[in-house]
Amino acid sequence: MNTDITPLLQAARRASFQLNSMTDARRSEIITSVADALIQATPRILEANARDLARMDPSDPKFDRLKLTPERIAAIADDTRHVATLPSPLGVLEERTLPNGLKITKQAVPFGVIGVIYEARPNVSVDVFSLCFKVGNAVVLKGGSDAADSNEAIVSVIHSVLADYSVDRDVATLLPSTHEATAQLLHARGLVDLLIPRGSRRLIDRVREEARIPVIETGAGVCHTYVDSLASVSMAAAIINNAKTRRVSVCNALDCAIINRQLLGKLPEITAPLAQSNVIIWADDEAFNHLKGHYPDALLRHATDEQFGTEFLDYAMAIKTVGSVEEAIDHINHYGSGHSEAIVTESPEAANLFRRDVDAACVYVNAPTSFTDGAQFGLGAEIGISTQKLHARGPMALREITTYKWLIEGNGQTRK
Repeated sequence: MNTDITPLLQAARRASFQLNSMTDARRSEIITSVADALIQATPRILEANARDLARMDPSDPKFDRLKLTPERIAAIADDTRHVATLPSPLGVLEERTLPNGLKITKQAVPFGVIGVIYEARPNVSVDVFSLCFKVGNAVVLKGGSDAADSNEAIVSVIHSVLADYSVDRDVATLLPSTHEATAQLLHARGLVDLLIPRGSRRLIDRVREEARIPVIETGAGVCHTYVDSLASVSMAAAIINNAKTRRVSVCNALDCAIINRQLLGKLPEITAPLAQSNVIIWADDEAFNHLKGHYPDALLRHATDEQFGTEFLDYAMAIKTVGSVEEAIDHINHYGSGHSEAIVTESPEAANLFRRDVDAACVYVNAPTSFTDGAQFGLGAEIGISTQKLHARGPMALREITTYKWLIEGNGQTRK
């Protein structure tokens, strides 16, 4: 059934104006109440989540993203409370008086209505609401059918809190989890000010190609870690293992380790922790020959060009051998997605070269890409990780979901 979502979007737009008169203290109080309500509603949310999980194959890489636990709900609530404590980025950015006496003020303001399309990530429903509400944006949530029950349960909690505070529930609108709703949202000119897709490369490509409203690309992360000739072997092993196995289904997970040829003899030691998590390694010929007999045969495979540039979202990764930091940088800039890249090295020169020339939103030295996260960066929750360069780049939080306007005050001046 093709349901017209225009009335829902019109209601969200009307509701967004209500937020203009609300103080930051009031918005923060409501966000904190949402966090408390989530904890109280944990059994109901888990029951809904169980229905979603029952429809998904546990071997699907998205299963882990979809799964909620009491601990994960508690963590979501903690991030939500943190958002409430953050200083608001709204207000005066700069002001000056022109020679003709006109006073010019540049002021940060909400976008208005922000739409977010996401897949199998029920936590996004809370993260996005708390961030958008904190700075006075209404939010239109378009979750996937994989998480339909979870999203409905979570948004019902948000609506109950809004009702307690006499706030229009349309400031948090959950659209039907249908392809038709997505198609209509992509063309909602005049009703939605900004659209943010979070999910697979296929979803992001579709949104970028079909949207008729402004889009900030997020998501797809083809992440690399280069192990330099002057790297600490133990540090490299720990960083690669953490980046790959901490949570394989997230966009900051490692997809390709790049090894300097001088350290190939240490490759079995570097990859040893991965075998404990049954990580499949797609190795180029040089790396394969050094791992053969040292890494489980069932987990070791010959790499082709197809594996380089792949976002695995699973217990699998590629290994590429290079002869220099420059060659590693070239490989990253060719195959990377502009998300997060890392180098392990004791050489300040190599580190500086890597920082300067790698084209990515987040560039790490001697730390894993798993830290690319709004909460880890001290931003509270995140609305997504931008892989583009216009307006926002990297983890996006409060500041990135505001725009600005110019306020001009005169006393009767006219232009010649």
